[in-house]
Amino acid sequence: MFRTLILACALIGTAFAGDPSTLVLDGSTTVGPIAKAFAEYYMQNNPDVSITVSESGSGNGAKSIVNGTCDIANMSRFMKPEEFKAAADAGKMPVAHVIAMDGIAMIVHPGNPVKELPVEKIRDIYMGTISNWKDLGGPNKKIIVVSRDTNSGTYETFETLVMNKQKMAESVEYVGSNGAVRQRIQSTDAAIGYVGLGFVDNTVKAVTVNGIAATPQTVASGTYPIARPLFMFTDGYPKLGSHLHAFVTLYLSAKGQEIIESIGFVPVTAY
Repeated sequence: MFRTLILACALIGTAFAGDPSTLVLDGSTTVGPIAKAFAEYYMQNNPDVSITVSESGSGNGAKSIVNGTCDIANMSRFMKPEEFKAAADAGKMPVAHVIAMDGIAMIVHPGNPVKELPVEKIRDIYMGTISNWKDLGGPNKKIIVVSRDTNSGTYETFETLVMNKQKMAESVEYVGSNGAVRQRIQSTDAAIGYVGLGFVDNTVKAVTVNGIAATPQTVASGTYPIARPLFMFTDGYPKLGSHLHAFVTLYLSAKGQEIIESIGFVPVTAY
């Protein structure tokens, strides 16, 4: 599912990649809230600039930077070798900017009594080896297992850090965004899913993983086991003094760090 937020000042509908008065961003739904908040702040201070933020997944963000249809590719994972090759073949030179750190939280319905899951048990749930909450100290209910879609950077991080590349069960449900995962957990008392740290709120419950809570503090300390950096990719290093350079380095400023923390992610300066 494609979800697009258009943030514009004076040039709504006329923005295109390459225009110095416009910035076009595409990619990760995890990085999306940071990008949107940055865009709002930047346009308030630069009313001549129009910024468009789309959330089509990390994989599509990579494609957009390769195709030249965005200025910034938001990605919750690093680019794959084949994506770098496609970029090089297209005459592009992707440059990674690590803008924040994130933890992937395992969430369940607030009414679920289960509070802690080891990584091995989470893997068993997603492989279908464990299929009932009673086997984990919960109610006698079939586990509804929810995953991000395979185009998602969050999925690929989960696949690496939790699944160890093991195949998920055929019964696993795939959804297109962090928000969709959260919504499914909110409405389904037997469901489990995973989301970026910034998507955890009081409508769901984040269980501890290996006894460690998913918090900005545990991500910053490196103790939470399911954590990763978040990226903004540009084609080459942005020209100094350009809007692109100012925007993509906003995360280094005190205001950028404040925005990142307010959303629930971890500034790289705190890691």
